[in-house]
Amino acid sequence: MLNYEFYHRNCPEVARDLVGKLLVRQTSEGIQRLRISETEAYWGEQDTACHAHKGRTRRTEVLYADAGTVYVYLCYGIHWLLNIVTGDVDDPQAVLIRACVDAEGPGKLTKRLGITGRLNRERIFGESGLWIEDDGFRCRVETDRRVGIGYASREDQDRLWRFKMGK
Repeated sequence: MLNYEFYHRNCPEVARDLVGKLLVRQTSEGIQRLRISETEAYWGEQDTACHAHKGRTRRTEVLYADAGTVYVYLCYGIHWLLNIVTGDVDDPQAVLIRACVDAEGPGKLTKRLGITGRLNRERIFGESGLWIEDDGFRCRVETDRRVGIGYASREDQDRLWRFKMGK
């Protein structure tokens, strides 16, 4: 299981290093493991693509929490999306787990693992039945522009903060 120090870094570093790791969910039905194949970094109030761009709100308060805090939100009223808070307290940043092998898309992976808003504000260190493991697998990581952020500034749209498993 990845420890606090792993997440207590800036989100682009954590996002890159999460590619290839195993996202693990324990439920009453057992344990499921999915290999993370794609992530995106969202960093602070200055990042117009980040939910914290307009400051603290009831919804975004979780982004100001300690590294390793889970941020799960409902997108378009349909899909739960899983993020992990990184960095320092009061420096809002997080990594979106965008896809896993055999679960392409952030909504598909949360549905497959039974992740809902009930995990929002929990910790990623296993107590909640959710954690990330490093089994030693290594892969090439490619960068790209983040997707689905047409509302953000051109500069923020052009950041290469999407990290994908290389082919």
